[in-house]
Amino acid sequence: MEKLRASGLFGGGMVVLSGSLAKRYNECLDMLGVKPTKLKTFSIDGMGWSPEVAVEKKENYYLNTGEANVNAIIISPQQKDKPVHMPSHSFDRDVMEAVFAAYGREIRDITKDAALVLHLDQRIDAFFDPFDLLRYDTIEVSFAVLNDLDKKQLEQQAFINFFNRDNNFIDRDVHNHLLKSAKEYGDLRGRKLKLDPIKLKVKSFHTRAFGGVFVLKNFVKKILVFEDEKVFKSAINDTAHDILLFHKDHDELMEALVSNMVLRKDFKGAMRTPRYDRVKKHVFVEETTKTDHPLSEILDSHFLFKKYLNKLPKETQKKISGVELYYQRLIVDKNLKIAEYVDEHFVKILHEPHPSLSEEEEELAWKLLSKIVPKDPVHLYWYDKEQFYNIFTAWNPDYQDWVIDEILENNKKQGI
Repeated sequence: MEKLRASGLFGGGMVVLSGSLAKRYNECLDMLGVKPTKLKTFSIDGMGWSPEVAVEKKENYYLNTGEANVNAIIISPQQKDKPVHMPSHSFDRDVMEAVFAAYGREIRDITKDAALVLHLDQRIDAFFDPFDLLRYDTIEVSFAVLNDLDKKQLEQQAFINFFNRDNNFIDRDVHNHLLKSAKEYGDLRGRKLKLDPIKLKVKSFHTRAFGGVFVLKNFVKKILVFEDEKVFKSAINDTAHDILLFHKDHDELMEALVSNMVLRKDFKGAMRTPRYDRVKKHVFVEETTKTDHPLSEILDSHFLFKKYLNKLPKETQKKISGVELYYQRLIVDKNLKIAEYVDEHFVKILHEPHPSLSEEEEELAWKLLSKIVPKDPVHLYWYDKEQFYNIFTAWNPDYQDWVIDEILENNKKQGI
């Protein structure tokens, strides 16, 4: 992980907290019923999640109150446009962008001497079964100001109004109340400390609840795709909902996603993408045990890659290069079946998001593909950081270096 940290791919794009800001963060944790951190300095992302605090607490989702209740903390306006590293939903970053777009000026004002705790409420206290996820329609983001500063503002204004009535300006008790409030909270007049809730419509999304579920609502038929097989087996006993249910590893899933225009088959087009090239190299690394050259050097050299590929058993070569072999043979024999030449994982990898999808839906489709076949390290980092971090440490050090360079290069191309 130190390699990732040094390259800015772990804990990058964060806001560092210490001193009074760290103290405020602990006070926000207390509001959520979470024990304070003992760390003096740590970093937070766009939702106020800290990798250092998560390690300390041995809990990635320490900000949340159960799977159905997602919370966030805003300590600094610098959190605007920062990444969300450990989202509970695929739309969490969009929610934070909407919050800063609506209340950017107010956030700058409030965080001068306080902080905000956000609650992403979908009017569900707790999830009981996966079909509760279908009730996700509108997310309401509500705000609580640290130390009830908004309520103190009302109290201060009430004293000012009382002070200005009749002869109350000579009342020493009123003077003392106003002075105490001003010393403790400053002059709260003219500040907007009460933020009205924001309501956001929810379309298709992914949630980590129930072991991970994709809820695809805006297509020909509604589809639930489960990551956890036990949860899936329990869900298929339900007969009350007219909905398609799949586990992510089901072969039938790909055809269902294509027929519902979530994915498309353009295998020849997919072959010409950098993603396909990365997947080939990833599978090569999985199948290669010993080399005379560093893996990073082999993967960056067309000649070395071909040399070592040809040293592998024929079946392994076919697994890695079966797509090209299939299309070469197809020129001669139009009746060939792709399954005869191409590994089933590669068939799935060749699928891509349907061109009719919105940008948000396209990202969700890529995320789903990364869950189905986690063979592209760049997409894995982009769309499933938690899984990427979990498996990165098991990779060959040379391959780790190559992956880091690939991610950084593709981040630059994407303007990330």
